[in-house]
Amino acid sequence: MKIEEEIKQPTFKDNYQKALINLVFTAGWLQQQQSSLFKSHSLTLPQFNILRILRGQHPKPATVNLLIDRMLDKTSNASRIVDKLEVKQLVTRTVCPSNRRAVDICITEAGLALLNQLDPVLEHQRNGLQNLTDEEAAQLSDLLDKIRN
Repeated sequence: MKIEEEIKQPTFKDNYQKALINLVFTAGWLQQQQSSLFKSHSLTLPQFNILRILRGQHPKPATVNLLIDRMLDKTSNASRIVDKLEVKQLVTRTVCPSNRRAVDICITEAGLALLNQLDPVLEHQRNGLQNLTDEEAAQLSDLLDKIRN
């Protein structure tokens, strides 16, 4: 459905305004799609993001600062998210032996198993991106990069 139909606004000031509104609307739509999937696994999108970062680091530990640097949502409170993941036994937190002020965070086997369970579901879901060709997906990614430059 076109953005005009989605938000019931037939005209825009210009194509830049239309693109911005479409981008914001689509980002919210994608988050809503993913949130419903993660909710069924008792996860939030930021928790999933941290688990993916930790899996990429595995078996090396990560610090809260490393998580903050790599998180998709920079406004999330990484320390609080790690607390919640630790309660769920998806991560462990230990004092770093070489720097007692630092804390090492590692994904647990349960965390890895959960991500392995979600991988095929996410691969299948694609959230509308399957409507793009490979070339269009690459072009979209390039355009999004260009917006941030």
